[in-house]
Amino acid sequence: MSTRGNIIDGFGYAKGLRERIAGRVATLKSEHGLTPCLVVVIVGEDPASQIYVKNKGETTKAVGMESRTIVLPADTTEPDLLKLIGDLNADSSVNGILVQLPLPAHMSSLKVIDAIDPLKDVDGFHVQNAGRLAVGLDAIVPCTPLGSLMLLKDALKTHGDGNLSGLNAVIVGRSNIVGKPMAQLLLNENCTVTIAHSRTTNLPELCRTADVLVAAVGRAKFIQGDWVKDGAYVIDVGINRIEVEGKSKIVGDVDFDAALPRATAITPVPKGVGPMTIACLLNNTLQAACVQHGLPVPGDL
Repeated sequence: MSTRGNIIDGFGYAKGLRERIAGRVATLKSEHGLTPCLVVVIVGEDPASQIYVKNKGETTKAVGMESRTIVLPADTTEPDLLKLIGDLNADSSVNGILVQLPLPAHMSSLKVIDAIDPLKDVDGFHVQNAGRLAVGLDAIVPCTPLGSLMLLKDALKTHGDGNLSGLNAVIVGRSNIVGKPMAQLLLNENCTVTIAHSRTTNLPELCRTADVLVAAVGRAKFIQGDWVKDGAYVIDVGINRIEVEGKSKIVGDVDFDAALPRATAITPVPKGVGPMTIACLLNNTLQAACVQHGLPVPGDL
């Protein structure tokens, strides 16, 4: 169970997921001599990116995978970065490639992502993976939506019949990283899905129709408590830093305290969706390694 009352414990669920991944990695090593390898490329010295990459490396090693980090200076040329990606694509010992975003202004994120082999694109951002997801084929799914879906399905099992089919889902946010792939995942679960955004007319009224409300708009406490339908399941993807009484605080896109009494289940920020992102990155790397070596892909973990 990943909930405390109606608060969804993403931290606890992610811990369990990492443990299950570690078990599968150990089996791959013992039965096939295969250790999945994730390579993270970071360009420049953005402090937030450096912390995130460090955490990815430590978590990757903790589940028994090989972790490599390649740090390039901020003035690296785009052709040099594309050549590096080509070399990693051709390296059979590398199963997952992740280029940390944002990139310096002189580089095209779209061009860089497009250069990654779709089978090694463990972020799930490549247009081939996005297209396969859109038409219902097997694909590497972006980590944050994948983790959000895992938490949502687990909460439904805890508080209901576990069935998403037929539910009204409203996603506030239309990014390629979260909003759009989240919509595809929920469509695949037979939800009726609406993608909204900050400019949607009558947004509060639309949110109040949602059995499942996903907030991914990137604005602190944008979703008010009275926008939440009684009994709704709320997934808050937002991570926003604000000042409260002179101290820095991280909050989500939902006014958590106001929404909490209305929701059947809701993710907090932090310790909600956030921990699932890295756990799902490991899940994607594990699956990518199996596909590349013609081994059975683990089912739901």
